[in-house]
Amino acid sequence: MVETIQWTDDGVVMIDQTRLPREEVYVTCRTYGEVAEAIRSMVIRGAPAIGVAAAMGVALGVLRSTDRFEEICDTLARTRPTAVNLFWAIGRMKKLYESLQGQPIEQIRARLVAEAQQIRLEDIAINEAIGRNGAELVPDGKTILTHCNAGALATAGYGTALGVVRAAIASGKRVDVFADETRPFLQGARLTVWELQQDNIAATLITDNMAGHFLKSGRIGCVVVGADRIAANGDVANKVGTYSVAVLAKENGVPFFVAAPISTLDLTLASGDEIPIEQRAAAEVTHVFGVPIAPDATRVENPAFDVTPNRYVTAIITERGVARAPYSESLRAL
Repeated sequence: MVETIQWTDDGVVMIDQTRLPREEVYVTCRTYGEVAEAIRSMVIRGAPAIGVAAAMGVALGVLRSTDRFEEICDTLARTRPTAVNLFWAIGRMKKLYESLQGQPIEQIRARLVAEAQQIRLEDIAINEAIGRNGAELVPDGKTILTHCNAGALATAGYGTALGVVRAAIASGKRVDVFADETRPFLQGARLTVWELQQDNIAATLITDNMAGHFLKSGRIGCVVVGADRIAANGDVANKVGTYSVAVLAKENGVPFFVAAPISTLDLTLASGDEIPIEQRAAAEVTHVFGVPIAPDATRVENPAFDVTPNRYVTAIITERGVARAPYSESLRAL
């Protein structure tokens, strides 16, 4: 399985997801600023993965920079606004740093590095637990539809939505995957299909506007997606296009599952209306791999995420168990 991100003596090493599947290239971030830019430019992406990257960025900043701790954390926090895992990881590093005040600087640095590495290891174990909890919900002999990439590439390893796929197959279920291409950044086409091919898992690529056709066909047994932030009422922010898939799934009686770690829950937000939605560059829509596909000066809206209301969510799969409606009660219980 691909190594998404690692801590090394040289710096934070991560696979460059902007260059997949054409090239498998790893980059080394030697400063916290380089980690921040890697998150911002989507060299690394996926809510759990950018949480791990942020934790490692904080550790790298304290280890190698003379900048104030607050500036290190603020720089990393400004990279992407929607995925709450980013802020959860920075908050965890802040709490540790504050508890170590008065200790020798070398001890503080060592503890922060160890904590960032621990967050990575915990993420992999969490994803494996999510997979086990979700595998029971997957119908045998059916196709799983997924949107965007919520696999090993979006995490420290194993994956959330694709972790459910991996665990279902490991349990003996006969399943294959349909991957939406996921415009405009093509995470499904570029990343999900590539990742599944590495594990010899049967994967079929479809365009985003084919999802309704296949959900109506009876071939799809369930939809499994990841999440970037989940509000207290169970509204789910995920890659733009997820809402459309959820509506189509409900219309056709197909279960719609969200797989995410507890760190993706934001119980401070009453509903998805309060989730900040990242707006990205117009060129992601008007160009594909640098080639223009729209007239010059075309006006563009490019929200990176949308919010799926809880009424379309069959269940939320976490490492601590499966939550079902009413989510305002079940999520808090987890």
